[in-house]
Amino acid sequence: MAGGHDHDRVGIMPASPQVRKVLTWVMIPLVAATVLALALLWPPSPEPSEPVGGTYYDGRVTAVAEETCPPEAAESGLTRCGEATVLLADGPDRGQEVTTPLPDGPGAPDVRAGDQVEVAVVTNPGDPTDQQYGIADHKRGTPLVLLGALFALVIVAFGLRRGLASLAGLAACFTLLLTFVLPAIISGQPPLLVAVVGAAMVMFVIMYLVHGVSVRTSVAVLGTLGALIVTGLLGFLATAATHLTGFVGNDELTLFHRIPDLDLRGVLLAGIIIGSLGVLDDVTVSQSATVSEIARADPTLTRWQLYKAGIRVGRAHIASVVNTLVLAYAGASLPLLLLIVLSTSGQDMGTVLTAQPIAQEIVRSVVATIGLVAAVPLTTLLAAVVCGSARTAAGGVASGGPEQVPSPAGGVASGPEHAAGAPAALSTTPSLPPPLPRRPRHRRVDAGEALAPEHRSDPW
Repeated sequence: MAGGHDHDRVGIMPASPQVRKVLTWVMIPLVAATVLALALLWPPSPEPSEPVGGTYYDGRVTAVAEETCPPEAAESGLTRCGEATVLLADGPDRGQEVTTPLPDGPGAPDVRAGDQVEVAVVTNPGDPTDQQYGIADHKRGTPLVLLGALFALVIVAFGLRRGLASLAGLAACFTLLLTFVLPAIISGQPPLLVAVVGAAMVMFVIMYLVHGVSVRTSVAVLGTLGALIVTGLLGFLATAATHLTGFVGNDELTLFHRIPDLDLRGVLLAGIIIGSLGVLDDVTVSQSATVSEIARADPTLTRWQLYKAGIRVGRAHIASVVNTLVLAYAGASLPLLLLIVLSTSGQDMGTVLTAQPIAQEIVRSVVATIGLVAAVPLTTLLAAVVCGSARTAAGGVASGGPEQVPSPAGGVASGPEHAAGAPAALSTTPSLPPPLPRRPRHRRVDAGEALAPEHRSDPW
């Protein structure tokens, strides 16, 4: 995992052989421990469960017959009355047309002839032959597939092989979330522990797959892991100090009824960890690459100089990434925030901000942001130490050797023999011929003006 030793290749982080070995022997146990924890926490195969809310079949709307709503229906809030004819595409009545009432109400699908829809079938428990059909939602498979294909095309067209690797990493990330993280939480494993192990595994897979197995990637991985630990610890302390329960809306209520033993506060912490991982990846890889390129551009810089230069770049990066993270959390919770503001209208701002739903979003944003900021000095320090080891191994000032001074011939000579008063015989630099005298500068001479003696002949 330490990468190659060719420092002249673009993107290779300078590092001494000893540091490369240390990184290798640090990363191998971390990866092994993550894989072991993944195996121990891996959930059992889920038992098949009954579908919630009835059975659903695919269909296509062939006709829509709208009619004026009767007065009693209008009084009850209905705005669209009539029937839709749907051709079923699967199920026991496949190929048959069924009639359903037009869906109406808040969020109801607005169907037209030709729409692909999802039909819910509700069976009367007392009479299995009595079935009622209703349009539940539109089918969105085809538009989503086209949008996903466009996404993949753009990524590959711009990123080429790196784009392909990022798509493979994204697929591995979602696979791990769907096969390990979510089933493990549902099966009763501690959500925070599952999130940390899952995030670590996602980090190893994505970062080494996308950015390659190298010293630079290993430094970014260690910086990300350190920031995740900071985020997890701070999140645990913050949720405990603010007495957050993770129970804020209908989604949590549904989860509680389905899984009574679920630790909702742990789910909140798991969401913070997983949500922070993507931004941490961006910051740590950028910082590691920045310090690496600075060290390659000027190999004489000390560790402290590399750290200061990297931190200056990190501050500019953090300023924009922090806004991105906070706005992303606010945008994802915008309907909830609107509902809370409306329900607390007329109350003082302190009461609104300390309400659990708002406080939960504040804690989520603040904890994730602090973890993000912590990633910059951690990664920059690790990168500076690693890059500085190459300078030390080369015998620079950092290793206690004499200061290197450029010689007139373009080489490098060392201090004592170039001090004032040192014998010329000690210098191994070949002597150069004295420089040619500069051509004298002449003033303009007007026509008819007598020439001075020094201007009557050209010394050149």
